[in-house]
Amino acid sequence: MNVMERLQAEIEREPVVLFMKGTPQFPMCGFSSRTVQALKAAGATRLHTVNVLEDPEVRANLPRFSNWPTFPQLFINGELIGGCDITIELLESGELARIVSETQAP
Repeated sequence: MNVMERLQAEIEREPVVLFMKGTPQFPMCGFSSRTVQALKAAGATRLHTVNVLEDPEVRANLPRFSNWPTFPQLFINGELIGGCDITIELLESGELARIVSETQAP
């Protein structure tokens, strides 16, 4: 499986996928940390994360795959939502909680 197929499989496997620097417990950049905090504030209990610092191939190819140049990158239901700023805006408007709640049902 090539890296593009791996990325597609990754975002299809879980409803909420965050490609970030570090982990939710130990984020390696402020943007990743703020995005995780926003998702938790929105009620995301089922959050799948991928540490792009552990896989250079993913880190190099995800911006090309998603057409989004920076990290973190949030995907919900297989769709790119965006990065930190967009996630924070969605949290502040209440939209993130609505979107996330739809993905958290068992």
